[in-house]
Amino acid sequence: MTTNVSSNRTSARSSRLYRVFRQVHLWIGAWGALAAIMYGLTGFVLNHRGQLKLPQGASVELSNVEYAVPATARSSPEALRDWLREAHQVPVTGIRGQPGARGRGPAGANWTLSGGNARTSWTADYAPGSETVRVRHNQRGSLGVLNTLHKAVGGGIAWILLGDSFALAMVLLGLTGIWMWARGRSPKQMVFSVLGAGVLVLLLVGGNAVSG
Repeated sequence: MTTNVSSNRTSARSSRLYRVFRQVHLWIGAWGALAAIMYGLTGFVLNHRGQLKLPQGASVELSNVEYAVPATARSSPEALRDWLREAHQVPVTGIRGQPGARGRGPAGANWTLSGGNARTSWTADYAPGSETVRVRHNQRGSLGVLNTLHKAVGGGIAWILLGDSFALAMVLLGLTGIWMWARGRSPKQMVFSVLGAGVLVLLLVGGNAVSG
């Protein structure tokens, strides 16, 4: 009798826990459903941009201007960035391809400054010592915007936080899904299942990617 009562209590706790996990799984899935579709589609497009030559989104050049650079703005990428912001309202936020604490590259290396958001981008190319800098202003199409947001570029802190919530939701979705899948199955059944096959494929492909 005692064994039966204990077994019934364990079964009841397991059923309650299953219902809780199921609700968490459903609510998380509802929260991240649109994000999963967007990230899935853009991830496929980005993943096959080379092999299948899938379009990455059209980009239209809005302007291509060459500015005369004063001597005071030629001393460093930071000085050039500040001058572009103040003199021409170019929203430069990043300095790329310049190793070192202050962003200076090796002698003769060009300075590439960039800024903008998911829709528009600004790029300034400057050869150290030159009297002019070329500034390009481009606008992306809808697909380009989605691909840019997928890479967490140009969305700002709000998009980064939203993306973090989606990422955590995917982790919880996976954990609760695995728990519900494992419920009532023996270790042997878990190994010889879709989940076991998925783990095996992940290890094989991941190991090959690392070693290759």
